[in-house]
Amino acid sequence: MPGKKRIRILALESSCDETAASVVEDGRVILSHIVASQAELHRQYGGVFPEVASRQHLRTFYPVVEQALREAHVSLEDIDALAVTRGPGLPGSLVVGVNFAKGLALATGLPLLGIHHLEAHIYASWLQWDDQEPPPEPAFPLVILIVSGGHTELVWMEGHFRYRRLGGTRDDAAGEAFDKVARLLGLEYPGGPAIEQVARHGNPEAFDFPRARLPGTWDFSFSGLKTAVMRTVQSWKRLRKDPLPVADLAASFQEAVVDILVEKTVSAALEYGARGIVVTGGVSANKRLRSRLQEVASVPVYFPPLPLCTDNASMVAAAAYHRFVAGQRDPLDFDVLPTWPLQELAAPPEHA
Repeated sequence: MPGKKRIRILALESSCDETAASVVEDGRVILSHIVASQAELHRQYGGVFPEVASRQHLRTFYPVVEQALREAHVSLEDIDALAVTRGPGLPGSLVVGVNFAKGLALATGLPLLGIHHLEAHIYASWLQWDDQEPPPEPAFPLVILIVSGGHTELVWMEGHFRYRRLGGTRDDAAGEAFDKVARLLGLEYPGGPAIEQVARHGNPEAFDFPRARLPGTWDFSFSGLKTAVMRTVQSWKRLRKDPLPVADLAASFQEAVVDILVEKTVSAALEYGARGIVVTGGVSANKRLRSRLQEVASVPVYFPPLPLCTDNASMVAAAAYHRFVAGQRDPLDFDVLPTWPLQELAAPPEHA
């Protein structure tokens, strides 16, 4: 509508090891997207070291926010609301982001919204850059597959703010399994991209690794698969003299993970009558997962653009926009929620 005021939200993200800030307009158009990654810093530990992550957030937030405003060609006077990841995530990392956002809110008088990290991941599929044609919005109801280093969940989404958890991992998240298997194979952290790259040169049928189907549930389990890879590696090193077939092991492991993710997600969409599937989280960047789902699913499958699969602030702004226009405003005394379940997320006032 001509003359309609555009709503700009400045969002911050620090749930784990990425320090991020973004300005998003009307919940869809990314004006700036800044992510300061700590991957190199944590590589020596083979995973995220929480105290190191918190300290790095402290050093990085101010320049990241400053850059986000500069690249969006706006000042704080042009911002309508602030948003920040409230949880779930690493407690220390969350506290740094939330306190920085509270300081901005106090200094500017802008309203502040605390956003659920997984809800933010879901809304990554609504985003586009300001020089792109807008993609179609996912049509409700949807089956959501959230698949990352810390989470593997299937969620039924009937509409904005209306979620029902169908199932989740009983042990390792899929991304966590990628990281652990990468270490077994001598690959670098983060394990997902490393395994995907090596797997391109391997045979996915070389090793018949188990698939934990868990009949009668929408749950996942990857610990048995990880153990099977570990025992195969140990046996190969003990009994054989030829080099470990890393590419074949990586490809076979990846295929087992993708098989289960695709099978459960497509089955849930069929059983519940979903109009689409949204796949989000760091593992949603995996090309094998993307191609398999698009081949098998009978409904549209929505993936975030690759830069929006991992943790970022643009997705936080997208989720915050829908809550802001529905009336949500959070008091400045709210605390972080490191173990905040998505199904306990309250709807904004107009939808409660």
